[in-house]
Amino acid sequence: MMLSDIFLIITLCVIVALWGGFFYIVYLLIKALKTYIRSKEVRQEKALVKKTLGETIKAYRMERNMTQEFVAESLGVSRQAVSKWEMGTSDPSTSNLLALAKLYGVSAEELLSCIEKE
Repeated sequence: MMLSDIFLIITLCVIVALWGGFFYIVYLLIKALKTYIRSKEVRQEKALVKKTLGETIKAYRMERNMTQEFVAESLGVSRQAVSKWEMGTSDPSTSNLLALAKLYGVSAEELLSCIEKE
């Protein structure tokens, strides 16, 4: 066997190994994408569970096309108070929480059920 034959065999082995590695990486990418696509419902559920009270209050307000000013006037509080509740720097009192639930047409439990469990 000549040196050029050995070099050719080694070159072919390297090429086959590179193509094999490429196809394996493509296979892993496709597998990961399929897993990610199938987990859409789980990701959405986790996103709902991880909401804070402020995020929940804001989401209900936005769904109903209400402004912070309108919510504040309806509850008899300042707009800044509503802003602080939505940012999470303070929490509404129990009476304000019940008033928010009534204003949004949901139960207080529904507002509180989205709080992230620590």
